[in-house]
Amino acid sequence: MKRSFVWFGLMALVLSLSVSWMTGCAKKATLQEGAVVTQEQKAVAQAPAVVAAPDDSAARERALREQALREQALRDQAAREAAEKAAREAAEKAAKEAADRAKREAKEKAAAILRELQIADINFDFDKYNLKPEAQEILKNGAPAYLKYRDYKLVIEGHCDERGTAEYNLALGDKRATEAAKYLSDLGVDKERIKTISYGKEMPLDQGHDEAAWAKNRRAHFVIFPPVK
Repeated sequence: MKRSFVWFGLMALVLSLSVSWMTGCAKKATLQEGAVVTQEQKAVAQAPAVVAAPDDSAARERALREQALREQALRDQAAREAAEKAAREAAEKAAKEAADRAKREAKEKAAAILRELQIADINFDFDKYNLKPEAQEILKNGAPAYLKYRDYKLVIEGHCDERGTAEYNLALGDKRATEAAKYLSDLGVDKERIKTISYGKEMPLDQGHDEAAWAKNRRAHFVIFPPVK
């Protein structure tokens, strides 16, 4: 019976050791499982940060697109400015050319009008102031232009040859200019547009001292005055 108790004690000890060993294994397994769970939780906790990290390739592509758009916008702006500048320069050039052309045409027109208004000198016989037939014809041909261009005025100069006193020739020159003015007025030219002046013998056309020179100097000369702008 004593032996049975010893055997029973040994069995109890073995059983106790087995339970202890199994309990230790279970705790170790639990600890390992806890460690695995902790690593997985850590991985899960870190995972969103990895997903949220920017994609370098996509960001680089987006930056390149934005840069390309900015460069294109700058090119478009430069093209618009160049086109506007070219248009402005073309308009300025056209305006200048038009202004130059208008000035040139106005100058040519004015010169043409002056040519049309110009009346040739008329000559007088010695010590006379009456109009000779050829002088009357010259005045008849010249009057229509003054009826056409009514803004222009006329100064008629009376001249004499060198013979006679200065006072006498001044008076004779005045009569010659006045006679020509009266004839134009009778043809319809407003007398208010005609002025007369006498230079007597002071402004000879020909400096000679013979009949040929004197014949040229006995004259009425016509000076045109354009309208004041």
